[in-house]
Amino acid sequence: MNTVPKAADMAAYVFTPPTQATLSIAGTSELFPVHRVYCVGRNYAAHAVEMGHDPDKEPPFFFQKNPDNLISDAKEFPYPKASSDVHHEIELLVALKSGGEDISVEDALNHVYGYAVSLDMTRRDLQGQMKKMGRPWEIGKSFEMSGPSGPIVPASKIGHPDQGAIWLKINDELRQSGDLNQMIWKTAEMISILSTLFTLQPGDIIMTGTPAGVGPVERGDRMHGYVEGVGDLHLTVT
Repeated sequence: MNTVPKAADMAAYVFTPPTQATLSIAGTSELFPVHRVYCVGRNYAAHAVEMGHDPDKEPPFFFQKNPDNLISDAKEFPYPKASSDVHHEIELLVALKSGGEDISVEDALNHVYGYAVSLDMTRRDLQGQMKKMGRPWEIGKSFEMSGPSGPIVPASKIGHPDQGAIWLKINDELRQSGDLNQMIWKTAEMISILSTLFTLQPGDIIMTGTPAGVGPVERGDRMHGYVEGVGDLHLTVT
């Protein structure tokens, strides 16, 4: 369920505003309103290496998806247009309940509402073209349905996962496998660093990076993503 402004408020707009992007919350009918989506690049050392980079020499960097790129409880991932090389990237998603500027590492986790399993689907061929030309990545990362996500599980129920398996299977074959403790920049550090660059807000999302093993999907593939203590995500590429 998404919401739009009440009819009495519509006179302020020249057309009907888009519905509010939301994610579901596990075990309830409540919805989490999404404000912004920050993605952390190359946050697992092995993935950085497989993409041709030295993780020991890089500070964290960020890019964004659009809020409505996140698709809550999706069962299908439609293969996007303009690409013939679409890759899976399994990730832990962090949902913030509050924000601010210059948040300390020690205080950062107090701003977390919960966690979810998510995929950062990537048009790798288009992303690669942009990299070669030194241009932004949006056409490779921020397309429709590029962030399918499971329900958010509140931190009040599971705590703040900092270790545990994270993996992705394609047609029951293990493709990606890692552990949350392999993240170069931990959740609290990412929140703290982001808050020095942006004013974080309730509803902000952080996608925390992917372990090694990224690769292409084909129409008809069955994707099964898992994060220990958070849950599963099942999708079919259509």
